[in-house]
Amino acid sequence: QVQLEQSGGGSVRAGDSLTLSCRTSERTLARYVMGWVRQTPEEGREVVAAFQRTGNNPYYTPSVKGRFTISRDDALNTVYLQMKSLRVDDTAVYYCAAGTSAATLSAGYWGQGSQVTVFS
Repeated sequence: QVQLEQSGGGSVRAGDSLTLSCRTSERTLARYVMGWVRQTPEEGREVVAAFQRTGNNPYYTPSVKGRFTISRDDALNTVYLQMKSLRVDDTAVYYCAAGTSAATLSAGYWGQGSQVTVFS
């Protein structure tokens, strides 16, 4: 059973920073590709950032490159999404996700979701 426990999120002003956390099990980290998916009624689902099975460079959707950083602490079985220079269009519900690849995270296992609201 895959369990993803999220924390973080909230309402911030444009330009501010937030960090989301996702705690899971050692088994999940070893078995699945981990990442973050966001969802809005207007845009639907979007993989924001994810580790990839090959190579050392995580995947980032173009709109967050240079602003968001995905990282992990295997000792704590936790994945993070550090978000800087937040913009109003980053407003969404963010989900920690575990799947078979970065491209298919939207169809994988999700956490409970964290609302991120960015106001101008």
